[in-house]
Amino acid sequence: MAKTPKPLPALDWLKPRMAISRAVTLLSFFALAALLLVWNLIFANIPGELLWVILIFQLVPLLLLAPGLILGNARAHAWACFVVNLYFIQGVLAAFDPSKALFGWLETLLSFSLFCAALMYTRWRFQYDRKLAGES
Repeated sequence: MAKTPKPLPALDWLKPRMAISRAVTLLSFFALAALLLVWNLIFANIPGELLWVILIFQLVPLLLLAPGLILGNARAHAWACFVVNLYFIQGVLAAFDPSKALFGWLETLLSFSLFCAALMYTRWRFQYDRKLAGES
C-alpha cells in the first residue's frame, strides 16, 4: 500500500515563516558568537595564549557557517543544526558549574533557539523550492 504524499503548503503561507525563522536563526547565531567572545575575553580568567586557542576552537565552526547562514542557504542552515549541538552540550555542562551557570544557561538557550529556527527554515525552504519547481 503506497502512501499518498502530503500536499505542500502554499507559497504565501511559507514566505513569512521562512523570513521569521531566518531572522531568529541569524539573531541566535550572532548572539551565540557574541556570548562566546564576551565570556572568554571578559569573564573567563584564561591566560593570554590559551585564550586565543580556546576562542579559535569555539568560533571557527561558527565562522565556517556564517557565509551560508547570511546568504540564506538551506544546506548551511541544516549543517548549523548539527554544529550547534556542540554548543548546546557545552552550555548544559557549564550550567551545572555555579561559577558559569549564567553563561551555561544563556549558551543553552541560544543554541536551542538556533537549532529550532534553523531546522524550521531548512524544512520550509525546501518545501518552498519544491513548490516553485511545480510540485504540488
